[in-house]
Amino acid sequence: MNTKEALELLKQKAKTDYLMRHSQATGAIMKALAARFGEDPELWTVAGILHDLDLEETKDNLEQHTLLTKEWLKETDLPEEAIQAICAHNEEYTGCKRVSRFDFALSAAEAVTGLVFASALVLPDKKLASVKPKSVKKRIKEKAFAKNVDRGSILLCEKIDLTVDEFMEISVKAMQDEAHVLEV
Repeated sequence: MNTKEALELLKQKAKTDYLMRHSQATGAIMKALAARFGEDPELWTVAGILHDLDLEETKDNLEQHTLLTKEWLKETDLPEEAIQAICAHNEEYTGCKRVSRFDFALSAAEAVTGLVFASALVLPDKKLASVKPKSVKKRIKEKAFAKNVDRGSILLCEKIDLTVDEFMEISVKAMQDEAHVLEV
């Protein structure tokens, strides 16, 4: 499966603009992380795009979130390592353990998107281009800011040998590079 096919599948399943933007932002960050680690950027982008494919159907039953996606993706040519990473990003509910760099990267990447988007929205111009990585990092400690963002998942970046500063630099730049798609 390639990025174009993943986006088409996402468009079939996603009903909200938020889910589209969040998924594309996660894909952008995953692509940047793949480049950083010498991994397959296409595969990592696709996993980022598809990680919440079933969210709108499973939002009231998070124990099923990612498991439905896993079933759908078994019918595709997506490698097992990507399906595993998708499943593992919901480890807390499914018990699908994070074991690889891919797994930890996807969990951290999908969590940080909310903090970056929220950081943009409080700026006067509300633009991703104006977001500074150090400002996003400061927001990690502000529990009331973007309160649904899982800070623990963001900190999983340390499990892939990135400091929080490095992870914020990569994440913010990746989202800024895709601002033309991500901003409302």
